[in-house]
Amino acid sequence: MASKFYITTPIYYVNAAPHIGHSYTTIAADTLARYHRLLLGEKNVRFLTGTDEHGQKIQRAAEAAGLSPLEFTDTIVPIFKKLWEKLNISYDDFIRTSEDRHVRTVQRVLSILKDKGEIYPSEYEGWYCTPCETFWMEKQLEDGKCPDCKRPVEKIKETNYFFKLSAYQDWLTRYIYEHPGFVKPASRYEEVVKFLELNKLNDLCISRPSERLSWGIPFPFSPEHVTYVWFDALINYISAAGDFDENGLYRSEWWQKDAVVVHLIGKDILRQHAVYWPIMLKALGIRLPDTVFAHGWWMVGEDKMSKSRGNVISPLDMVDKYGLDVYRYFLLRDVPFGLDGSFSEESLVQRFNGDLANDLGNLVYRTLTMIEKYFDGRIPVREAAGSNAAPAAGAIDAKLARLSAEVKAHLAEAADYNFGAALESIWEAINMANKYVEETKPWNLSKEGKLTELKDFIAVLVDVIRHTQEALSPFMPSTCASIRQQAGSHVIKKGNPLFPRIDTRKPSA
Repeated sequence: MASKFYITTPIYYVNAAPHIGHSYTTIAADTLARYHRLLLGEKNVRFLTGTDEHGQKIQRAAEAAGLSPLEFTDTIVPIFKKLWEKLNISYDDFIRTSEDRHVRTVQRVLSILKDKGEIYPSEYEGWYCTPCETFWMEKQLEDGKCPDCKRPVEKIKETNYFFKLSAYQDWLTRYIYEHPGFVKPASRYEEVVKFLELNKLNDLCISRPSERLSWGIPFPFSPEHVTYVWFDALINYISAAGDFDENGLYRSEWWQKDAVVVHLIGKDILRQHAVYWPIMLKALGIRLPDTVFAHGWWMVGEDKMSKSRGNVISPLDMVDKYGLDVYRYFLLRDVPFGLDGSFSEESLVQRFNGDLANDLGNLVYRTLTMIEKYFDGRIPVREAAGSNAAPAAGAIDAKLARLSAEVKAHLAEAADYNFGAALESIWEAINMANKYVEETKPWNLSKEGKLTELKDFIAVLVDVIRHTQEALSPFMPSTCASIRQQAGSHVIKKGNPLFPRIDTRKPSA
């Protein structure tokens, strides 16, 4: 098993406020970071997020707001940080591409690649999409428009610097064939393989003339050029985690052979992460990340969320209305990670009333109520266990004994980050405990004076609560902290129900 775990989100573009898609990636990364801290220890996990602040879109948005680009980004970055605080995101580092540490690293990368002969200047004429900040050849256009965003392009002719992407196509194709876990899920892996099989890579234009775009990282050897935003942005993963020595060798404890490196991204930026980025690292002599995981989009009905459609859902609104951990749970449970999902408040409420109120909340509250009623608030010590336990209790014991391994199979190394399956395993234990209550009828044990059986029964329920809260803590940290406070010692501290049911009945006319 690896001794270190380094996980990143994409750095988010600051031309607009964050929405549910941003929160989805970040909550998933936070869950994996929290899980691996339990597994490896706090000091052996690094969780990076941040903001992507350069490029033409930012420059134009700043001009429209009557601000300099840096002033503009300074107004947006706190919005992201406030949201991550509200969502209880436990990042270890927040990088901005306008920071000196990042600028220095990007310029060092450019110098190293130029010295290696991997970068060259050339005159270029092509079609440019400003929203995507990407050049396209005429044959790549669709109805004369950008093939990605379907918006108009403009003809541009200028001298720029190019990175020799094309020289690495055979190497990358071979590498991906030999490392099927490099891109996940399987559908995205097949997408990258197909792209490499059907397309010839062109060298990547990695500069923009500063007279056309001033807001970018200047080339160290060509002041009249700034760095293409995507080339700049990808480097954040190494600029935040290490540095180059005097010989141009990258040094970082988070990129050693004993570390697992995972990039979580949305599927719309898969090509940059699965094609550009590994080739950049190869040219620099740096090991590749272990996994690039591209998840799906959250839709509203059949439509992707977008500001232009007016269907963007605010994470803050959902948290204020239903609670933080309810929102976190819903995002990770309702849709298999990697697929597109359709967001609806009706589905969220169903999860709230079913999984959280009826199952988890009910188990905790009625167990504490029974401890309060039958044992004056003191958690009883179990007497019968193992082969002496009742069959139902034995089945629960067996489930709890394998629960950690079941969760690990879905969340740890070489896993597919199947949050839903991990949660399903946890809920199996919760449901077994609730069924145990209904079948045992503890009120009858009390009436019949079967004190030993009642003690053992309650102790089993407490075991379930403690084991499941530990397994659930990366997903719902605040809820689990509350459970530990209520049932974490010998004497309970019963509070209010964790999830009071939401009344969905419509008022009668």
